[in-house]
Amino acid sequence: MKLTINGNTETINKEKITVSELLKLKNVAMPEMVSVELNGEIIDSSSYEKIEVKDSDVIEFLYFMGGGKIGL
Repeated sequence: MKLTINGNTETINKEKITVSELLKLKNVAMPEMVSVELNGEIIDSSSYEKIEVKDSDVIEFLYFMGGGKIGL
């Protein structure tokens, strides 16, 4: 199947794959810290094991970072 992951078209050699399996396949570091947007909607991390990604889906792995400087 072909997926768009973070703006790049990629071919995954599986007919079915869950979001959780996709995170493992793509070697996403600290997957528990990543939010996933599937076709424009943020999905609940408790659903990663159940939701299957389909051909032509658009996936974004979103990494939230803290930082900055206080007291400028």
